[in-house]
Amino acid sequence: MGIPALKGIRVLEIGNLVAAPSAGRILADFGADVIKVEPPEGDPLRKWGRESPTGSSWWWHMQARNKRLVAVDLKSEAGRGVVRNLAGQCDLLIENLRPGRLNSWGLGYADLIVENPGLIYITISGYGLTGPYKDRPGFGHIAESMGGIRHVTGYPDQPPVRTGISLGDEVAALQAVIGGLMALYRREVDPNHRGDYVDVALTESILALTEAMLPEYLQVGIVQERTGNQLLRAAPSNIYPTVDKRWVAIGANTTKTFASLVNLMGKPELAMDSRYQTNPDRVAHVSELDDLIAAWTAQKSLQWLLTQLNNSGVPAGPVMTAKDMAEDAQFLARDMILHVPDANLGAVGMPGVVPKLVRHGGEVRCPGGALGQNTKEVLRDILKISDEKLQELEEAGVIRA
Repeated sequence: MGIPALKGIRVLEIGNLVAAPSAGRILADFGADVIKVEPPEGDPLRKWGRESPTGSSWWWHMQARNKRLVAVDLKSEAGRGVVRNLAGQCDLLIENLRPGRLNSWGLGYADLIVENPGLIYITISGYGLTGPYKDRPGFGHIAESMGGIRHVTGYPDQPPVRTGISLGDEVAALQAVIGGLMALYRREVDPNHRGDYVDVALTESILALTEAMLPEYLQVGIVQERTGNQLLRAAPSNIYPTVDKRWVAIGANTTKTFASLVNLMGKPELAMDSRYQTNPDRVAHVSELDDLIAAWTAQKSLQWLLTQLNNSGVPAGPVMTAKDMAEDAQFLARDMILHVPDANLGAVGMPGVVPKLVRHGGEVRCPGGALGQNTKEVLRDILKISDEKLQELEEAGVIRA
């Protein structure tokens, strides 16, 4: 593997919990020098979920991987000065604090580009920098609700349900990385080497995922509703029970794959049935079609189904638990299940790096560590602050090391 794609890029991460830290993690995976600034009490994510023997959550050790960890009190003028100086030495800044917080501290975009006009400043907020809701606090849960995805998730006779992860935050993190990299490219080809202000809204990040929901409403007034595991625009595409109490996902919504499926079911005549000949026909009769498929799968084991379906060219896969994923041959072969060495924990298990770059891929060099563990190193190396001054800042509570 060659030089990581983002080696030589320096990122300042001023954020908590999920969205900005997830974006920082992706950039760090590909070699960016990500300096994470935490308050003296630490990122709240350190206490979200099951804790490791270090006292921080296992999630934290994954989320903060590959980053240099700096603890600074931004409520103090001296602490803000430290971060202002760090921003002057960075290519990108990522933040997801409450709207207006960094502006009130003199650390907003307009403040920082005075000294660093090439800075790419990425803000992740609930609603974006403009509009009537711009000052409202926002969380991924709210964004998933307002962005439409909750309304169409679940069964029609039950309340909307959430996914089991922070989907809104994670998608916003991806949009932040995309926006940051686009701005970075433009800066590199701009003769004036100017940066940009990247405005990512959690609500818009979810709305952008909703496929035909808005076009169908805006054009013909259709309001999409919840349909459980059925896909409104293609069939069959669902999960089905197996005889060994597992679930198998099957997607056979093209003419060829549907014919292969019904042949395997021993019902080739269904491919010529007027109710199922085309995808729109199958969508119109999806409930009865799903019942036929479920009755068949319920008589077979998961492994038998996977073998036969895949051999027949019908896309299929199991509904996996964390245990299943950790033992899956495909994930293992692609280094998606990692055990990263750690001096205190021995090794920390976590997902691998996505996406895979053949020549300039990413890697996990270390898991997230202790609060402020790199504070003095970063301030000494980047800002050239003397050991005596660092000691003063630590004793004054401006930094934690």
